[in-house]
Amino acid sequence: MLIQFSQSIDGFLHDVFVTNFTWWAVIGIFGQLLFMARFVVQWIASERAGRSVVPLAFWFFSIGGAAIVLAYGIHRRDPVIILGQTLSFFIYFRNLALIAKERRQRGKVGIEGGE
Repeated sequence: MLIQFSQSIDGFLHDVFVTNFTWWAVIGIFGQLLFMARFVVQWIASERAGRSVVPLAFWFFSIGGAAIVLAYGIHRRDPVIILGQTLSFFIYFRNLALIAKERRQRGKVGIEGGE
């Protein structure tokens, strides 16, 4: 039974990572690596600050990863990936808009405070 299970797993892994491995799979993996990189960037920034922070780069890695994974999902005609990645763009761009708004307000406060 254990040998049969092992052979089934081996066949599955071979099918996924060898038989079905295409350039689109490489593109999808690259998108996933961008998502991983955003958490690495966030972790490093938090360690440096000594508290949990979300740096601006996190949102740009999020957008890049989402765009690439969305392209992969469209190619694969995968509704789960398409819906998930499309909806996430609203969150990422909204966060960038909030960051820009905050920076503009800080800039105005600095100018008014100096008068």
